[in-house]
Amino acid sequence: MTKDGNASSKSAGSNPQWTVPSIPIDSTELRVNLEQIRQKTGNSGDIIIREFTIGSEKALQAAIIYVDGIVNNTTINQFVMEVLLNVVLSSEQRTLKDLVQVITDKIVPIGGLKTLVQWDELYDALLLGQTILLIDGSDEALAIATSGGEVRSIEEPGTDNSIRGSREGFVESLTTNISMVRRRIRNPNLWLESMTLGQVTHTRIGIMYIKGIADDSIVEEAKRRLGKIKLDGILESGYIEKMIEDQKFTPFPTILPTERPDTVAANLLEGKIAIMVDGTPFMLIIPDVFNQFFQITEDSYHRYDISIALRLLRIIMFIISMIGPSFYIAATTFHQEMIPTQLVISLVSQLEATPFTAFVEALLMEIIFEILREAGVRMPKAIGSAVSIVGALVIGQAAVQAGLVSTAMVIVVSLTAISSLATPVFSIAVSARLLRFLLMISAATFGFFGMILTLIMIIAHMCSLRSFGIPYMSPYSPVMHAKNDQVQALFQFG
Repeated sequence: MTKDGNASSKSAGSNPQWTVPSIPIDSTELRVNLEQIRQKTGNSGDIIIREFTIGSEKALQAAIIYVDGIVNNTTINQFVMEVLLNVVLSSEQRTLKDLVQVITDKIVPIGGLKTLVQWDELYDALLLGQTILLIDGSDEALAIATSGGEVRSIEEPGTDNSIRGSREGFVESLTTNISMVRRRIRNPNLWLESMTLGQVTHTRIGIMYIKGIADDSIVEEAKRRLGKIKLDGILESGYIEKMIEDQKFTPFPTILPTERPDTVAANLLEGKIAIMVDGTPFMLIIPDVFNQFFQITEDSYHRYDISIALRLLRIIMFIISMIGPSFYIAATTFHQEMIPTQLVISLVSQLEATPFTAFVEALLMEIIFEILREAGVRMPKAIGSAVSIVGALVIGQAAVQAGLVSTAMVIVVSLTAISSLATPVFSIAVSARLLRFLLMISAATFGFFGMILTLIMIIAHMCSLRSFGIPYMSPYSPVMHAKNDQVQALFQFG
């Protein structure tokens, strides 16, 4: 890590995946170098090569190369080409170093200039949106910072909605996402380490943390796991998420995705680490515990008593979404004595009119609801919500009138679905949806005994999980005594 807090690539360079064989630019002929670029890029139509002459007394043949669509054309035309065409070189100024000095003195608005001597450096800079300058007679290239192009504007997040708080959400530009976090934490100790993953895509990755608050051992462990990733392409943060988890075979998420910069800032202040991926608005927060998936940034904006009550309500909704149908199946199939008499009479009269058992009814309705949910997500927005509502009402009402399912079952499944949709994080809601079917089978087989035994197994599995070495169920099990304030911040509940 450099003193100014910029990215350090030492850890990335030590991994063979991140090191592309470096071939020096050994030719000084502009024609040869341009032909090399055309062959390497397949003479692609979006690779723009503009040849021109620099200087008047001793003219130098030169060319700029850039990728159309990921550069700022205004910057190239007004600040790069205009200056280069007006550069005056003396008879002694024949090298790229002399030209760089002249350009540096004249191109004030351009933020970054870098000399390149390797072909791999040239291609990396080119595909990052920089403009490459080559001159005849030099075996070096100059990279000029001109990144730009069309980027989605900052909008309100589509998944992490809140009543109170910021309306900004991450976009697909890594640079923009980093700036949104830095505007919230104006501190030099907010460090960013950059690396590149994907042998084909060369996707930029950023590891952001606050030095002095984040635990150094967790930071090193995160970099070590990222260094072990060997994939051709990284197109979304989900590629990384499943590669760095402690436990691969578990229905519970151990890494928190978010598209809110205020959520990332709040977690960084608690000593956590943010992994940012270029090309996606979803960032990863590590490490995480079970409580973290029921906490939203908006909790910090209310009084502590209200925040705790709302978080407990979310946990209760998660439990209902997981055990609702199984509880109904066990009670109506094996343990009718636990239900009030009047309710039992009503339920029995409904069940007598249906040809299926409670388990088959619940399984049928849950599958139908999952189909409707998936169809509503994949349909166009203009008709998705309408089809989902009409489908749920028509199918539910028709199933009851046809005598396929009971009215009580429709109520139970609806309550379960609403509780599932109210869970703040989608990944933890999916866990409840998967475990719901396992609990339904246990309840249909052994009643409450099978249901409780399955819950014990689920809780034991949750207690065995780790998120970068941190117990998943902390601080409940095991009850840990944090050694320092940094680790203690990871377990905060209020």
